[in-house]
Amino acid sequence: MAVASLGSLQHCGGRTALGFKLPLNLASEETPMCNISKSSARGALLQQCKLIVWDECTMSHKRAIEALDRLQDIQSNRKLMGGVVVLLGDFRQTLPVIERGTADEISACLKTSYLWTKVEKLYLTTNMRVQLFHDVESGAYAQNS
Repeated sequence: MAVASLGSLQHCGGRTALGFKLPLNLASEETPMCNISKSSARGALLQQCKLIVWDECTMSHKRAIEALDRLQDIQSNRKLMGGVVVLLGDFRQTLPVIERGTADEISACLKTSYLWTKVEKLYLTTNMRVQLFHDVESGAYAQNS
């Protein structure tokens, strides 16, 4: 299942994180839960899911991803994230937006979550667009970013 914090994946069959039925005010919820029942159509979809790709994850409040960890009951699996592999992407995005926030943006950041110590960090080292298509412009852009 492909997920983005915003709507950038909807054109290719993906979903926004809203599809997890997260509470609207994550900042005020101490332990937010996804409002998905095991017997619902969405619950059935999640039971079949083996991989969740969450692009733009840094724009989401850490509690959104923590709520996803609480889907263990839908998966009938007590492992982290219910045993589903979750690929978090694009760490060059902005921090979460917090209404009237000051330092709240930092505390809402995924890197301050209890989950962060359990994240296996992988780094992409080869620009495949440059490698496969000899796209010199993309290579120059990547060097300057």
